[in-house]
Amino acid sequence: MKIRDPHLSSDSLEKDRQSISLPPLETATVSSSKNPYLFWFVWTAALSIISLLGYVIGRFLGAYGNESLNTLYQILSMETFWYGVMIGFFAQIIDGALGMAYGISATTFLLSLGTSPAVASASVHIAAVFTTGLSGIAHVKFGNVSKSLFMRLLLPGIIGAFFGVLFVTKLDGELIKPLVSFYLLVMGALIIKKSLFKKQQAKIKGSKISKLALAGGFMDSAGGGGWGPIVTSTLVGAGQDPRSTIGSVNFAEFFLTLATAGFFSIFIASAPWPIIFGLVVGGLFAAPFAAFLCKYLPVKFLMIVVGFVVSILSLINIFQFFK
Repeated sequence: MKIRDPHLSSDSLEKDRQSISLPPLETATVSSSKNPYLFWFVWTAALSIISLLGYVIGRFLGAYGNESLNTLYQILSMETFWYGVMIGFFAQIIDGALGMAYGISATTFLLSLGTSPAVASASVHIAAVFTTGLSGIAHVKFGNVSKSLFMRLLLPGIIGAFFGVLFVTKLDGELIKPLVSFYLLVMGALIIKKSLFKKQQAKIKGSKISKLALAGGFMDSAGGGGWGPIVTSTLVGAGQDPRSTIGSVNFAEFFLTLATAGFFSIFIASAPWPIIFGLVVGGLFAAPFAAFLCKYLPVKFLMIVVGFVVSILSLINIFQFFK
């Protein structure tokens, strides 16, 4: 769960993050305020998490029946599951330390293992529903969500996600893989650029925010990630208030992720359970290591490493396609 300190700290690590427009560091205490309008969305998010958990368990039991326990044991014995654990572990470390790039990192690794773009994106979004939901609810609880910004992001983001899912599921997987890899290559380069240069943009308002959310939702579902780097980085870099921007984008991200997972469940015949379980398990164990890296390693160094890893793996995926 990512609750971030909205106040500008004077310590060197916080200044390091501010210099490249990254979100503030995570903290356990943030001033609380309640918004009655958002209360309904909080309950919707909580009930959605519970319902989705029941749906996933029910679908798994329905698919395997009396063989569910044996199937679960087989999943735990699969290489695919353990690959998912490793990918989820490292992707969550990256996300916990930088506050972004979970989807980009996880999808890049999955594609490098030969996973199709649709299955990779579906796996990442289903696994991320629970963490994004808890994160978003907590942001509302601590008063980090702007109602107006949240509403501007919500519907356009979901619409963009729907068309992104259509794009990635209806086209041939082998044809779209180099396109997704190229997108991830660009995102990796942007992460490196962000770590080295800070550019203040003109403040974004009104309809431009909705267009940004539409593009972010499309690229997030089609490319397996990018909502945070595209939307949060653009808004904060353009001078928007970090506290309300981070909270609003995180809360909207839950509904975007939930919708994307639902869209994929419609268009994909069978869920990639071993990968999903692996991503969830790996992510759970990564939290303390992410906190360690966040505290002791330079932020710019981490961003450069992530950017290079994503870019190199994406280049490898592209070269393999054109062999």
